[in-house]
Amino acid sequence: MIVKLRRKNARYPDLTAGLPYVVIGIEAGDYRILNDRGRPYLYPSRLFKIVDSTKPDDWITEQGEEGESYAYPQPLNAPGFFEDFFDAKPKAVATFWRIVNQRLVTANKANQHTAFGT
Repeated sequence: MIVKLRRKNARYPDLTAGLPYVVIGIEAGDYRILNDRGRPYLYPSRLFKIVDSTKPDDWITEQGEEGESYAYPQPLNAPGFFEDFFDAKPKAVATFWRIVNQRLVTANKANQHTAFGT
C-alpha cells in the first residue's frame, strides 16, 4: 500500500507533500509509515491520498470493537512489538528492519512495473 501526503501540514513537519510513502501497517485506521527522518510513526489516514491500495498478502487484518482496522505483517503484529522497537530491543529492531526492507523492495518493484507499463 502506497500513499502520498495531500498537502504540507505544520503539525507533521517530518512528512513531505507529494512524496510516496509505503504503509508498513494500519492501527485504528491510522497509517504507520517511515517518515522523512526514517522513524515508523502513526499518522492520520485522512492526511494521505492512496496511490496504490494493494495490501500485502502477508498482512493480518483485524477489526476493533468499533469497526476500526488493524493490519500488520505477522512479525510486527505481536502485542508490544513497537514498544520493544522504540525501546531499542535488538530482536524487535532486527525484525522490524528485515520486514520493512523486504516491503520497500517489493513496493519499489511494483512502482517500476507501473511506471513502465510492464
